[in-house]
Amino acid sequence: MIDIKRLRENPKYYEQSSKEKRVDADIASILTHDAKNTKFLNEIGELRSALKTQSKNKPTPDEIKTLKKLSEKIKAIESKQKEVQEKLNKLLLTVPNPAADDVPRGKTENDNVVVETRGKVPKFDFPIKNYMELGEALDVIDVQRAAKVSGSRFGYLKNEAALLEFALVQYAWDLLIFKEGFTPVIPPVLIKEQSMRAMGYLEHGGEDETYHFKEDGLYFVGTSEQSLGPYHMDEIIPESDLPKRYTAFSSCFRREAGSYGKDTKGILRVHQFDKIEMYVFCTPNKSKQEHENILSLEKTLMDGLGLHYRVVNLCTADLGKPAVKTYDIETWMPSQNTYRETHSTSNTTDYQARRLNSRYKDAKTGTNHTIHTLNGTAFAIGRMIIMILENFQQKDGTVLIPQPLQKYMNGKKFIGK
Repeated sequence: MIDIKRLRENPKYYEQSSKEKRVDADIASILTHDAKNTKFLNEIGELRSALKTQSKNKPTPDEIKTLKKLSEKIKAIESKQKEVQEKLNKLLLTVPNPAADDVPRGKTENDNVVVETRGKVPKFDFPIKNYMELGEALDVIDVQRAAKVSGSRFGYLKNEAALLEFALVQYAWDLLIFKEGFTPVIPPVLIKEQSMRAMGYLEHGGEDETYHFKEDGLYFVGTSEQSLGPYHMDEIIPESDLPKRYTAFSSCFRREAGSYGKDTKGILRVHQFDKIEMYVFCTPNKSKQEHENILSLEKTLMDGLGLHYRVVNLCTADLGKPAVKTYDIETWMPSQNTYRETHSTSNTTDYQARRLNSRYKDAKTGTNHTIHTLNGTAFAIGRMIIMILENFQQKDGTVLIPQPLQKYMNGKKFIGK
């Protein structure tokens, strides 16, 4: 949620920034409701002050009648104020976090800017196979039986692919936990509606992307970011304890409403997948630095695997509603002769934390301020397995396991032999 004080000061800025993110936010209506709310609050304050003053001395019967009428008037205005406040809060939830100044302004994803390319494009002297051809031939991916059991867009990872999943987890966590000091977490995958809404993922069609149980008020997470963010909800963290860096492993669930085509076959775009996420709580003056740090950790992990990829600065039109800036990592996919997204990292500043009422206490002044939060992908497991299969396939039909992962697979060097 944006700060209403900032919106009052510069409504045109929020109107323009919403348009840049292709969001139809009714700024005029927000200002109208805000003015009404302020008027009601002032009236309530004045009436309560008068009630307190007139109640100091022992009132006469006539004065008691006056005080009773005053109390009834306060209750009536409070009822109106509550109604306006609820409407104002709903309107504020629709306003996206304005993009940072160094984010490219654009109208489609074609306006995203490539800021760096790393690694070498693999060269093959034989006809290559796509990951599903390899997965089925090597008996490591089974979508046919998954469709029989669960329906479309599910898959079984088996044999070396199952081992590869946990090799990727160990590889990522060795860096994040033991070298970088992140706190490891296995979070809940079902969270309350309050938590999901506070994270900013239910407005603007987000409701259609989630699996949820209405009768229980619970939502399946689409990323463990959604359960890590509320971890410090309604808390005040001492500044000396910041930054707090977490890394979580969890299963994630997405409806993928509206997706179609070849990506819905196989395991590239599925309803359930496992993921290792990074999440950071920090002071506002450190969030840009923490964002760059998350990106550097993503690059370290990818460089270690020897994959070819590029880093993309997303333009305003492709930017998520909570984020002021997002970098995507897009990895080379040989069978499609193009890059596909495998990682993302976003700075959401105080947008999610304001909704979550997550604050920190300034060490110098003792005052409380809204904290900043950031998120980033370590590995989306399914997509990484896809990239490993395709980029490291061999002429004899086997797949070379990247060297850093071999020690987690009992020294095995190839899938298929």
